[in-house]
Amino acid sequence: MNDDPITRHHTGRPWATRRRGLALLLGAAAMAPLWPSWALAQAVAPEGPEALIQRVGQQVFDTVKNDPALRNGDLTRIMALVDTVLMPHVNFERMTASAVGRFWRQATPEQRQRLQQEFKALLVRTYSGALTQIRDQTLVIRPLRAAPDATEVVVRSEIRGRGDPIALDYRLEKTPQGWKVYDLNVMGVWLVETYRTQFAQEINARGIDGLIAALAERNRTNAQRS
Repeated sequence: MNDDPITRHHTGRPWATRRRGLALLLGAAAMAPLWPSWALAQAVAPEGPEALIQRVGQQVFDTVKNDPALRNGDLTRIMALVDTVLMPHVNFERMTASAVGRFWRQATPEQRQRLQQEFKALLVRTYSGALTQIRDQTLVIRPLRAAPDATEVVVRSEIRGRGDPIALDYRLEKTPQGWKVYDLNVMGVWLVETYRTQFAQEINARGIDGLIAALAERNRTNAQRS
């Protein structure tokens, strides 16, 4: 795992431990698109956020276990998994905007697009190695504590398997297209908060274009190491 300022935890320690990486990928992958057969049922009974996470989490675990390319860290397969399985259930624009913080309002449409592109590539490459660790893990959802009419909720869960359980929480928002995730908490660390600290330091020093350049350079370095 690299230890550069863009991917380092704000405490100075590498944030992306293998356990956190596994939790992030498994948790992110749990936000998969619905199968066509479920789409018809959803039109009758909309799926709650905790049910969505639970159902598709098991689906994705099974997919990875049965796909040697994913378990071996094939980045082409991983990116395809992210694009077709993860992204339809993530508000990635909100996630990126929250990570960039107040500077998002200053960014041009082109800069916002580049920030999302490079941030996504950073997350995929940083945590892709965790896929090789999937064996017998399961995702256990804790009881949801939210009002029936809530439009934003936190779904709390644990990844259980060998070793100690890994705490994993999701922040979701209700949209006309269904529930979407916009932040993850892995073992007590919210992803957006962690990157907001790092991104603010980079922007204060080099501006928005400087952050984009730093992310792009980190992604190029990661690609050369693959």
